[in-house]
Amino acid sequence: MTTKLPVQPDILAPVPPCGQSLVFRMALESDPRPALARLRKGFDPAWGVVGLGDPLMKTIGAALPGLRPFPALSGPGCSVPSTQAALWVFLRGEERGEVFDRCESIRALLGDAFVLEEGTDVFVYAGGRDLTGYEDGTENPQGDEAVAAALVASGTGMAGSSYVAVQRWVHDLEHFRGHPQAEQDDIIGRRRADNEEFDEAPASAHVKRAAQESFEPEAFMLRRSMPWAGAQERGLVACRLGDISRARLLLGDPRHQGEMHREVIGQERAIDAIAEAGDSAPAVYGVNTGFGALAEKRISERNILALQVHLVRSHAAGVGPDVADAEVRAMMLLRAQVIA
Repeated sequence: MTTKLPVQPDILAPVPPCGQSLVFRMALESDPRPALARLRKGFDPAWGVVGLGDPLMKTIGAALPGLRPFPALSGPGCSVPSTQAALWVFLRGEERGEVFDRCESIRALLGDAFVLEEGTDVFVYAGGRDLTGYEDGTENPQGDEAVAAALVASGTGMAGSSYVAVQRWVHDLEHFRGHPQAEQDDIIGRRRADNEEFDEAPASAHVKRAAQESFEPEAFMLRRSMPWAGAQERGLVACRLGDISRARLLLGDPRHQGEMHREVIGQERAIDAIAEAGDSAPAVYGVNTGFGALAEKRISERNILALQVHLVRSHAAGVGPDVADAEVRAMMLLRAQVIA
């Protein structure tokens, strides 16, 4: 497929034999601009694709319509956390050594301004299927339809760009394989034997819940997903690319979320307003000040957003076995009593 738009070529290229998905955060007290200038000059488009995240765009003062962090989601027995990256790089290669060398080059270009948080090696499995043995999702657009689905067609500085949602899914393959073959087919909505999607699949089937034509506007997106596997876990790095009209579906639309999500959006906007006001903003505990004994210490303008991320990370750690439900409830009750 070809286009006259100034696109990153790898967006429209077939998935490579192997690759790596790199997730970076910004280092504290660092200015990302010199690193971005080096990356722009030194990055070979044949290496892969570069994506700029919401924290980075806000730090450099660049507004991008429709760009927002993906909302955290949860349901019975499962949760999807939101781990918004500042910078995402997908590297492609014909063999693993080539991908390794390109990763080293990226890290050298970025220097100390960015910290590599996650590097996930991906590969082609069974001719392009998911590790379950099925094709991921519904039919992928091809040719001109892929160009129309994936790329922003016009706009100053926007033509040829794309919005991307990247998710690293962990598969419980043992549980899935415990189902009879017919049930596995119904869960996915395809016959594993011939990879054909069947109309009589139940409404709960993956292909039915991801039917692209059932959204408004239609949610045709370009998928560039690849499996990954480690010693203990394995799954799929799901990569979805779309133009601005599909950004709400890719990144989440507050209008389609509950009241709690709307409250979170309001809090984010308040934090953004304080960050934009810089040093002239009034002191707001935990937003532009430190915590506890550091409550009187002001946080610099460029580190306000990073502070919120690191606060969550600092509390998202633990050692030893899980605490029993009754003990958790007791601790929550004591904490609520203190706050009340």
